[in-house]
Amino acid sequence: MNEVKEIEKSIIKKYRKQIWARFIRGVQEYQLINENDKIAVCISGGKDSFLLAKCMQELKRHGKVNFDLEFLVMNPGYASENLEQIKSNAKKLDIPITIFESNIFDVVDNTTNGNPCYLCARMRRGFLYDKAQKLGCNKIALGHHFDDVIETILLSMIYGSEIRTMMPKLHSTNFEGMELIRPLYLVKEADIISWAKSNHLTFLNCACKFTEKNDIENNSKRKEMKKLINEFRKINKNLDYNIFKSVENINLETIISYKKDGIIHHFLDDY
Repeated sequence: MNEVKEIEKSIIKKYRKQIWARFIRGVQEYQLINENDKIAVCISGGKDSFLLAKCMQELKRHGKVNFDLEFLVMNPGYASENLEQIKSNAKKLDIPITIFESNIFDVVDNTTNGNPCYLCARMRRGFLYDKAQKLGCNKIALGHHFDDVIETILLSMIYGSEIRTMMPKLHSTNFEGMELIRPLYLVKEADIISWAKSNHLTFLNCACKFTEKNDIENNSKRKEMKKLINEFRKINKNLDYNIFKSVENINLETIISYKKDGIIHHFLDDY
């Protein structure tokens, strides 16, 4: 059996419980994929997006729903060696990528003096939506995982003074008819790392020139949340799951106020 077949087999067999079952559950529970969808799987070069690409390939081959895939790699200004590593991994994993260019790194470099990650992420999404729509896609799929969701919940509470989560799917506000889906929503990062190591795969961590120059990633609030979550897991191995479930089990009778469609509802309104 060749290398790519072994890698594919590991997702279905060795990591069936940790990765494949959670991937399938997320797709089904949140109704992420429908008949005749055409989905652009967005590959950044990291472990998460490449695993997502393989899971989507396997689902298309073996699933009951008929849908099509495109595999998009946007080059925002990567160093040549980083782009070559993405190409090499795509070839090794048998993923037929479409690469297109953008000038995001240059634009962000000239327009921000602080942390550029937020602006860069927003611009990336716009370029990906645009390219996907031109290719006839109605959805883009991103590689965010369970830990990203937990980190977002904690970030919103600790630094944003609100309860907010990363949703499993969203309608685009700027590209009519387009949706964003997150099929790895229930897959834990530790299991993705384990899968990559088990198959001797090396992916880009962050190919952004800003983090390389300024060590932004190591000092980011999201990195801070990762450390906090790891400490939580020492207290209670299910604590991260409980945080996740808390945004599914909100009891409005015990909430002082909440916002819906831009309107704030206060408990005194009906007291």
